[in-house]
Amino acid sequence: MPTMKAAILETAGAPFRITEIERPAPAAGEVLVKIAASGVNPLDTKIRAGAAAHAHHPFPAIVGIDLAGVVQDVGEGVTAFRSGDEVYGMTGGVGGHQGSLAEYASVDARLLAIKPAHLSMREAAALPLIFITAWEGLVDRANVQPGQRVLILGAGGGVGHMAIQIATSRGADVYGVDSGSKADYIRSLGATPMDFNSQEVGEYVRVYTEGKGFDVIYDTVGGSGLDTAFQAVGRFGHVVSALGWGTHALAPLSFKAASYSGVFTLLPLLTGEGREHHGKIMQEATALAEAGKLMPRLDPNEFTLETVGDAHELITSRKARGKVVVNVIRR
Repeated sequence: MPTMKAAILETAGAPFRITEIERPAPAAGEVLVKIAASGVNPLDTKIRAGAAAHAHHPFPAIVGIDLAGVVQDVGEGVTAFRSGDEVYGMTGGVGGHQGSLAEYASVDARLLAIKPAHLSMREAAALPLIFITAWEGLVDRANVQPGQRVLILGAGGGVGHMAIQIATSRGADVYGVDSGSKADYIRSLGATPMDFNSQEVGEYVRVYTEGKGFDVIYDTVGGSGLDTAFQAVGRFGHVVSALGWGTHALAPLSFKAASYSGVFTLLPLLTGEGREHHGKIMQEATALAEAGKLMPRLDPNEFTLETVGDAHELITSRKARGKVVVNVIRR
């Protein structure tokens, strides 16, 4: 019986235990992936802590939502991939589906796409959750168009820096709100940076939109960020949020005849609905990356399965300087 190394969580909040377990085999419609890298998201740390009721994952568990690796075998009915293909996707770590902190995973083939050829496995593993979240908001919900003024709240974060690159690739005029320390990076992506510590929402609405408000706003922050979005949106504009927590007054939105959309990226993993679409979104990521229009920002620290706890600590301490990635198998 073939085995694999995996990082197991026995209970919520427990330390990772590295052990050998049985290697999965691909069922019909699945692909067995030899995992090279596992992207770590803030959501992964919340699932580990048992603090994400919307992303339930029963314990004992293998967490890890994003992966990049090499196809080892395909299940019955899979024709899109073959052994040796380099793939990536948002494939598990929630809803009882095995995550990517293991040497192998059998995953639904509909969730995968061919990895961009010039991206490393680490870079590819950093993309799925944040890219899908950004794409669903800006493209699926808001249908961003050339020439529109698009405002990204939390522009220097994971979803935020994906949103900038997607919006600019679609010809939008992009603005990014974050701390002043991220201004140069936001500017390097083609967006106009704004410092939330020194610029009030009314000021940047006046300066950058002649007081009319923005056409599309993507709130990646939540809480008061959503209230800011409602204030900054223009007439008939569109606000999208991936974090709609809290209690919010809708009047500022309603008085402008603007609309609101929510994004819940986990839905296909939790319900099975829309998995083909996630695979197609990852194909869009590949196309943008290969056109030189998409690149994730990685934290320079490197981790292995044995040090994955340190990777989680880096995120929870809010000291990460980009997307954190765990090297599972070096190629």
